[in-house]
Amino acid sequence: MNNEVIITAALTGAGDTVGKSEHVPVTPEQIARSAVEAANAGAAVVHIHVRNIDDGKGSRDVALYRETVRRIRESGVDVVINLTAGMGGDLFIDPDDPLKPVDGTDLVNGLERLPHVEELLPDICTMDCGSLNFGEGSQLYISTPDMLRAGAKRIQELGVKPELEIFDTGQLWFATKMIEEGLIDAPPLFQLCMGIPYGAPVDPGVLQAMVNMLPEGANWASFAIGRNQMPWVAQSAILGGQVRVGLEDNLYLSRGVKATNAQLVERAVTIVEALGANVATPDQAREKLGLKRRS
Repeated sequence: MNNEVIITAALTGAGDTVGKSEHVPVTPEQIARSAVEAANAGAAVVHIHVRNIDDGKGSRDVALYRETVRRIRESGVDVVINLTAGMGGDLFIDPDDPLKPVDGTDLVNGLERLPHVEELLPDICTMDCGSLNFGEGSQLYISTPDMLRAGAKRIQELGVKPELEIFDTGQLWFATKMIEEGLIDAPPLFQLCMGIPYGAPVDPGVLQAMVNMLPEGANWASFAIGRNQMPWVAQSAILGGQVRVGLEDNLYLSRGVKATNAQLVERAVTIVEALGANVATPDQAREKLGLKRRS
């Protein structure tokens, strides 16, 4: 059991959710405001994607990240900033002509996924630690060993903590190899991602197996998507991990009731405290994760 639980709020993601809930933040102002509200509700960490203002689709625009982070930092609210570095890995193919990418593809090398990290130097940035068949159809997420090693080396040079996003056991195996190669500084931070088709299923036994594979001294969190989000808060904390909630992974507070990020964090706080644990402050999260406070 984890007695001091770090709550991360994943604010918006890049999925096709904007039309499904009016609470999904799109503009830098909306994302920053949602970050502040989530922090005030008990989130020690906010995980940030940005979206194109005109159509709400996920974006890699550094200017959007710059404005979002500036607004959060100028708010005066203390929160650990975690920027995605997973954008730029999407490949859509024609199944009849698989060498031909089709509309929706946004695929760049490992270093080209990092310009916003290089400029803004967040506390944490994510690394999706392998390739994956992403849902139905012919979409793939591409993150090869060569891409990951190049990205990890650059993130290490920048002094940013990588959050190792793990979608199946093979990705965990490779992430552990990067640690052995000295590309990831101690203590490593893992995020075990459950229920994303077709990665690791939402199964407590699978989570336990993945936890058993973690290297000694690792920090870890886990989340599950959709209606499994809140049960997984308890599941993760009971097994000794940190937790993640937010509109990136789930739009509802209960059946038919759309949530805000702050409401999802409040519900996570209730679950954590009902288990007899404490909710970590940003400074406690920094100490646990080996982060330095950014000026």
